[in-house]
Amino acid sequence: MQAYILGIDIGTGSTKAVAVALTGEALGVVQQHYPISNPQPGYSEQDPLLIWDAFVQCLREIILKIGYAPGAVSFSSAMHSIIPVDEAGLPLAPMITWADARSENIAESLRASAQGEDIYRITGTPVHAMSPLCKLMWLRENKPQLFAQTHKFISIKEFIWYRLFNEFEVDYSIASATGLFDILKLEWSVVACALAGVNTDKLSTPVNTTYYRSNADAATVALTGISTNTNFIIGASDGCCANLGSHTTGPGMAALTIGTSGAVRITSTTPVYNYAGMTFNYLLNQNSFVCGGAVNNGGIAINWLLKSFLQKENLTKADYDALFDTIQTVPAGSDGLLFLPYLYGERAPIWDTKSTGAYINIKPTHSRSYFLRAALEGICFALYDVLKTVEDTSETITQVNISGGFVTSPVWTQVLADITGKKLVVLQPEDASAVGAVYLAMQALHPESYTAVTQISGEKVIEPNMENHARYSKLFPVFKKLYRDLKDSMHLLHDLDK
Repeated sequence: MQAYILGIDIGTGSTKAVAVALTGEALGVVQQHYPISNPQPGYSEQDPLLIWDAFVQCLREIILKIGYAPGAVSFSSAMHSIIPVDEAGLPLAPMITWADARSENIAESLRASAQGEDIYRITGTPVHAMSPLCKLMWLRENKPQLFAQTHKFISIKEFIWYRLFNEFEVDYSIASATGLFDILKLEWSVVACALAGVNTDKLSTPVNTTYYRSNADAATVALTGISTNTNFIIGASDGCCANLGSHTTGPGMAALTIGTSGAVRITSTTPVYNYAGMTFNYLLNQNSFVCGGAVNNGGIAINWLLKSFLQKENLTKADYDALFDTIQTVPAGSDGLLFLPYLYGERAPIWDTKSTGAYINIKPTHSRSYFLRAALEGICFALYDVLKTVEDTSETITQVNISGGFVTSPVWTQVLADITGKKLVVLQPEDASAVGAVYLAMQALHPESYTAVTQISGEKVIEPNMENHARYSKLFPVFKKLYRDLKDSMHLLHDLDK
């Protein structure tokens, strides 16, 4: 039997398990989806028990698929979630996801204050409604009874970890995305916790990302088919794991991931602060920071396109292929048609939950195919905006390692290369976050395997078309200016919708 490590990526819409042999060979992938609830405008909630069920089902399916249990299981997870739980680790309310915007007014007030910048520099987390800090402030003000009766405030990974080991523990990476953790001292920030109204005993014990345990709960062992000797590595956040999984740890390199949302990240030995653009600074381990910015509108905006313009509900690969075939017929720049992709508000670099999508410069010659291409270009412009923000405060980026479902589209990747003018490299075609979790397990348990599998070969390169890049370079400043020009109108319309 070939020993393998299972990387589990707990995402917003699904949990994915990727089995990787110690030789680096991918042995199998399984995925389980679950819903997101939006009970009120701006709310984004999930049932943690459904995510636990998805995790268990992924374990069962991959073991059945391969025929035997993994030697180790390691975790990647979406950031910024909050679950109030009781002493038994049971949820007292639905999980609030990263996309929840109910604390937007609290975040705006804090961001405009001098204290906001102090908190940002201590914690490395952008002051935004996504931050658990702002979520806790909202809960304290609006749900005081729930706030008071909560034993611990934890993330979805901590929830699963507790059900495995009956211990409240959190890795440095997830902790560093809460707005409550001192990223230089590697401990909960007294200042940030006081602002949130919580004592540190309301939070889990922080541990390094290579920390591991075995002897999981007996009922879970029986339920999943794993061995009692299986090591579970606590792992890191999905963004940090994606940098490791896409081999983006050297100078002059950036990782760009597009899933439901999207992000641009570099790996640095020190934080990269930019309060105007609010670059994040999350910990990959005790010595490495993953710095960058995230956008709200990645694949989710493409899904909107398919449903709204092409009347597709149950999306298939053929629907995406048809979209990209249509886009391919339109020249770069869409004849001046521009799209602001802020359908679901936006994070970096504008940090505005009230921002919205917009088409501008519509002409009679613009058919549906132009609107489709302009939308894809708008998503790529937004990511380029983040890339430029990171580059302007760190170092020149010469190579962008890409990951996520979009890497299978030659059209999408070429548009991104042409807009950024950068060489794009696909180093990890499998799920980079799950593979990054596997690499953390290898670092902890099999360092010789980690050294061997991270020797790069067979990379796929997408070079930019510099003629197209020249065209996009003229449009990009207009794209950036559009948000500033439309911001007041967006906010007025947002307030009218309330």
